[in-house]
Amino acid sequence: MRIKSLTARVLLLTTIWSGVALVVIGLLISTLYRKSAERGFQDLLRAQLYNVINSVAIGDQGALNGSPQLGDLRFAQPKTGWYWVVEPLGTYTAPPLVSPSLGSTTIPVPSVLEAPFDKNYERYYQVTDASGNRIQVAETEVVLDTDGRAARFRVTGNVDVVEDDVRNFSHSLYLALAGFGVGSLIVNALAILYGLKPLDKARAALERIRAGESEQLKGEFPREILPLANEVNALIDSNRRIVERARMQVGNLAHSLKTPIAVLLNEARVLERSHGELVRSQAEAMQGQVQSYLNRARIAAQRESVLARTDAEPALERLVRVMRRLNVDKEFELQVAPPHIAVAMEQQDLEEIVGNLLENAARFANHKVRLVAAETHEEPKAGESARRHWVELIVEDDGPGLEPDQIREALKRGRRLDESKPGTGLGLSIVTEIANEYQGRLELSRSDQGGLKARLILPGITKDVA
Repeated sequence: MRIKSLTARVLLLTTIWSGVALVVIGLLISTLYRKSAERGFQDLLRAQLYNVINSVAIGDQGALNGSPQLGDLRFAQPKTGWYWVVEPLGTYTAPPLVSPSLGSTTIPVPSVLEAPFDKNYERYYQVTDASGNRIQVAETEVVLDTDGRAARFRVTGNVDVVEDDVRNFSHSLYLALAGFGVGSLIVNALAILYGLKPLDKARAALERIRAGESEQLKGEFPREILPLANEVNALIDSNRRIVERARMQVGNLAHSLKTPIAVLLNEARVLERSHGELVRSQAEAMQGQVQSYLNRARIAAQRESVLARTDAEPALERLVRVMRRLNVDKEFELQVAPPHIAVAMEQQDLEEIVGNLLENAARFANHKVRLVAAETHEEPKAGESARRHWVELIVEDDGPGLEPDQIREALKRGRRLDESKPGTGLGLSIVTEIANEYQGRLELSRSDQGGLKARLILPGITKDVA
């Protein structure tokens, strides 16, 4: 699964690396300590072996004499695995000397082929005694007098001592490393969160720009982020200049075409009725087409701007007030929920499309027109973020309404289903074009009040933008 959060990625990588590093370090230290403990254990047995050698001699009667004192009570306790043995070799015969801990039992002795002597004529091997203890044996052979009489000396130690020592050390080591690892992860997490905090500030600054509360990325940013902030500010300034230039060019074009079209309309009035009517209708169509394409050009120039924002409630209230003055015999109802809805489009475009719908509803309504604005959740289109927010505007009346086939005809440019009502037939098509330019849409259906229901879906703005 792909992780989208930068913080989560860094934390995951540092956690994995820290865990692997601590496990490797723990195993390495534990292995080194085991080797050191085994080497120390062998050195201890070697020292005790030579202590026994120095404590034993051949007496006057040819017997082995001596009472080694190794300073360890385990050599005096039975079945401990700590023993020492002195046995005569060759033709020299005498009772062997053994430690009190060995008693009457014996120690298994492997052949020299299985455990050969080293250059110091010593050998070390592990066997299991009669009590089941795994013991380490240090063995050598020494000539005791000038007559060549020799003896074999063996000292043993319980290997469990080493295993317990290594086990206790490893347990303490792993606890210490675990505590260190948890502490390191906490410190790393705090360091990462602190280090990435400027990105949160930059995100919050972008949210303020998106919400229309600011026009630039403002704040103190570190060296690594400052170039990005400067580039974003430069991009916003460039976008603003493009929008202003497009608006100026649209205004100039509209102004330059307004007079020629007005002249054509005036001249059409003085012409013969048949010719004048033709010129007038064509001039009006040209006027509508010019206005439509000018609107599309202006919207396309600023549609992607992050600064396009209109608060819905005050704009809709102004439109409703105007419609109430123009239609004193009709009732206009306005509902906005939640009250602070913002639409991601220019105010004049919002007023134009909603004004067209209100004008159309007022023209055909019997008594009442209702306007509702609310947030809605729509399925994202291809290439859009799943978190995009939308605003739903509904205009409905209690007039005669339209049938499904009439709705399809009404959306066509210049089509008027009722010639008795004033108008050019361009209103709904203009609404559709402007809504489409903002990636929204217009839907027409039968209203619960009996008349026409126009549903507009427009892009909204929320402060929770990621």
